[in-house]
Amino acid sequence: QLQLVESGGGLVQPGGSLRLSCAASGFTLDYYAIGWFRQAPGKEREGVSCISSSGGRTNYADSVKGRFTISRDNAKNTVYLQMNSLKPEDTAIYYCAATQTVQNMCLIVHYWGQGTQVTVSS
Repeated sequence: QLQLVESGGGLVQPGGSLRLSCAASGFTLDYYAIGWFRQAPGKEREGVSCISSSGGRTNYADSVKGRFTISRDNAKNTVYLQMNSLKPEDTAIYYCAATQTVQNMCLIVHYWGQGTQVTVSS
C-alpha cells in the first residue's frame, strides 16, 4: 500500500519549534519533489514549502521564509519540515505530498499524506 505518513505535530507556544516528518511506505520518495501544505480552519489549503527530488532546490511561502526549513533524507525515505519561531497564524493541519514540479513549484500532486495538526497557542 502506498502511503505518506506525517508526524511531529502538536501544541506549542508562540515562539516555539516543531519538526514535522513525512515518511513514505510502499514507494520511494527519490523520484518526487515533496511539498508541505497546510490548511487552517475556514481557509483554503496553501503551499508552505517544496523541495526537489535531489534536495538541491527549495522554496518557501513568504509567510514562513526565514522560520521554516525543509530537508530530505532519501536514505530514510523521509522529508522534514523544521518550524521555528512559530506564530498562532501557523496553526493548521499540515500535509505532505509527493509531487511533480512545474517551474520549481510542487504543483502536480501524486500522493497526499493524511495530515498532522499543528496548534500554536499560549
